[in-house]
Amino acid sequence: MPTQDHRPDLAVYRVRHPLKFRLLQVKQVRALTPHLIRVTFTGDDLHDFVSASFDDHIKVFFPEPGADKPTLPQAGPDGPVFPEGKRPTARDFTPRRFDADARELDIEFAMHEAGPAAIWAAQAQVGQYLGIGGPRGSLVIPTGFDWHLLIGDDTALPAIARRLEELPAGARVATVIEVADPSARIEFTTRAELHAVWCYRDDAGAGAGAAVGERGEALLRAVRETWLPEHGDGYVWAAGEAATMRAVRQHLCGERGVDKARIRAASYWKQGAVAVHETLDD
Repeated sequence: MPTQDHRPDLAVYRVRHPLKFRLLQVKQVRALTPHLIRVTFTGDDLHDFVSASFDDHIKVFFPEPGADKPTLPQAGPDGPVFPEGKRPTARDFTPRRFDADARELDIEFAMHEAGPAAIWAAQAQVGQYLGIGGPRGSLVIPTGFDWHLLIGDDTALPAIARRLEELPAGARVATVIEVADPSARIEFTTRAELHAVWCYRDDAGAGAGAAVGERGEALLRAVRETWLPEHGDGYVWAAGEAATMRAVRQHLCGERGVDKARIRAASYWKQGAVAVHETLDD
């Protein structure tokens, strides 16, 4: 696969944003599937909110047990500064949709395990409060590539859906997504020419030696079977469980010839760990 040095219009670039913390109130709660809940937040603190990339992440702060509102830090010269002895539970999420005029922000919660975010989302009601911080920066991936490949699991659905909405008419894009079962599929809105591949953890046991429902097995198998164009400038974006995303990146770069500069792989969570969110590279 050729490098894209001859296409300056395809340069991936970073944008920094001032670090701000905002208190938001729930305006609407909607179950998109049995596995995904969309919560719409509103508040005057959103007046200068900015999210420049589909895979931005914000830190979401949850109220402590018995509290109505979360304790928010202040923005210090070296990052957030928390009141002494008060550090609220926080997790990273994708800003799914932002309407500046309405001052509305959508965040989607994957109900894939019983962590604090899923527990909160399961009982979320209009009028409740959460806090957010960031995004501190955005990695902007141009939409003008000849083809796009988006890979992920349930936790990547908000970013993938947002990217598909942003791609222009005529863009060529394929998605490879692993979810629990067909009930977890969502309908995408896009002007792009989309080829969508869904795979299910319930079918993961089809692989030799795999346990039924093993995370990542079905996704890795589908990625290995995915056709990649031999010509043109493409970009691969992948996010999900840490070990699975490392294997996806290794396969695409090591066995399929994807330029390391043209793949962004991120760990949105890690089996057996909490609060993991990192970019994966060499």
